[in-house]
Amino acid sequence: MALKIKLKPHERLIIGGAVVANGDAKCDLIIENEVPVLRDKDILREKEATTPCKRIYFVIQLMYVDGRDLVEKHNIYWSLVKDLVEAAPSTADTLAEISGLIIEGRYYPALKLARKLIEYEEGVTEHVLGAQCL
Repeated sequence: MALKIKLKPHERLIIGGAVVANGDAKCDLIIENEVPVLRDKDILREKEATTPCKRIYFVIQLMYVDGRDLVEKHNIYWSLVKDLVEAAPSTADTLAEISGLIIEGRYYPALKLARKLIEYEEGVTEHVLGAQCL
């Protein structure tokens, strides 16, 4: 089944490892085969991967859009997971679920869960920073 994507002017996306940028006008893009697709709002740039959860998201993103060097990417992922579980045991259940998806090669659903992990991390950070201001 084809995937139809409506692109806003200047919106970017990744299709099968290629970064595609739209021009000045809206357009409809139809992808007729199965390839990894990430819209601009879901793309995390390397320079933005500044926290443990964002680094996990970033490496899963790389697994999803670029199937090369998966062993290396998996090794980085497991190292990041180990460090995060040691630092924040409260993330263990979510990381276990994400890891199960990674093992199954289901990278897009793993990305969606990793986004929730980032939201959790941001909430914890805001709480800690708020408590320090008191």
